[in-house]
Amino acid sequence: MELVLWRLRDLGILGLLLGLSAGAALSWPREEGKEVWDYVTVRKDAHMFWWLYYATNPCKNFSELPLVMWLQGGPGGSSTGFGNFEEIGPLDSELKPRNTTWLQSASLLFVDNPVGTGFSYVNKSDAYTRNLDMVASDMMVLLKTFFDCHTEFQTIPFYIFSESYGGKMAAGISLQLYKAVQQGTIKCNFAGVALGDSWISPIDSVLSWGPYLYSMSLLDDQGLAEVSAVAEQVLDAVNSQRYKEATQLWEKAEMVIEQNTDGVNFYNILRKSTPMSAKQSSLEFTQRHLAPLYQRHVRYLQQDALSQLMNGPIRKKLKIIPAECSWGGQAPNVFTNMEEDFMKPAITVVDELLEAGINVTVYNGQLDLIVDTMGQECWMRKLQWPGLPTFNKLKWKAVYSDPESSETSAFVKSYKNLAFYWILRAGHMVPSDQGDMALKMLRMVTQQE
Repeated sequence: MELVLWRLRDLGILGLLLGLSAGAALSWPREEGKEVWDYVTVRKDAHMFWWLYYATNPCKNFSELPLVMWLQGGPGGSSTGFGNFEEIGPLDSELKPRNTTWLQSASLLFVDNPVGTGFSYVNKSDAYTRNLDMVASDMMVLLKTFFDCHTEFQTIPFYIFSESYGGKMAAGISLQLYKAVQQGTIKCNFAGVALGDSWISPIDSVLSWGPYLYSMSLLDDQGLAEVSAVAEQVLDAVNSQRYKEATQLWEKAEMVIEQNTDGVNFYNILRKSTPMSAKQSSLEFTQRHLAPLYQRHVRYLQQDALSQLMNGPIRKKLKIIPAECSWGGQAPNVFTNMEEDFMKPAITVVDELLEAGINVTVYNGQLDLIVDTMGQECWMRKLQWPGLPTFNKLKWKAVYSDPESSETSAFVKSYKNLAFYWILRAGHMVPSDQGDMALKMLRMVTQQE
């Protein structure tokens, strides 16, 4: 604890831990920025936590830069924890300054959604969200409250960036936000949405797992046949709208892959998955058939060191977290309650966004398996957007994160209000794997370069 306090003192934020009022507007030196946080009761018994960092560009005021809301995956993964301390926030999980923090180019709003995620919580078990519409509805309450209270952000370009299942939520939220802005119920300058390694069409990801792994020499002929066979079972369940069964078969497909690849890492194929410890696979998750799914796709977002940080020093800093609420404690219930909605596609939602003229960016890590690039390209080809034929005919362009290097960092293709970024040497968590390129992409998407 002394080491943590020393680091916080060195960063000028010890005062926050020792007694500044939670959620107050903090008058920090310009180079350190300021941050505010609070809860919003989005429904009876449903409380959502958010955390805002003002941009810290040395040459520009925060009012000259966009506001970005970051949404994590899972569902049940915490934006204020994982996205903040492991990907794009000002400090890493050891509380050291991050060189590639997005605060250089935007103010950042982290929201723990759906309710029950991270420091968000519910008072009753029937208050968890069960589908995308509920997720979007809750977020409309939070965003209305936020922009009404922080009028300085009402005219600043507002973007939603996301990752994994957060991409599916971001699509639904963006469509509802667009309608709310048009109706005048929410005052903000909504400028676009970015869907990162996003769970927009689960079945297209599942069907592409076998071919992708085979092309990367991680499956042989027999393994490919086994993976393809179980993928067809998932497809049949989805086509018959047996979505709960599809989620269970999805778990079966992952197990077949692990058995045939000697435990390939679903988030970066060049890494090896670590065996699940007895502690991790304990009775913290009650529904047996979903336990491996939760452990594989939510528990990794709550690794022990990060959990200790959030439930220790960060909790003390924030001061408003209820005593009975632990960071990530309700995440298994979040995942379970979304089981029926998990495998449902959201392609038509993206079509509606494009038709409405909303700027949509899709980006994907080259080494991601769970949401591989092949699957992303497949669902994009199903879009009914009139501009798609022209988009498909365009050639991509190389992107270099280091202008003095000839090493290609990504490829990009864009037409009208649709863009796609192929991020090289990155897995599922693009900002963690390729921080410089992720920051450059942010600047390109928000029209800063």
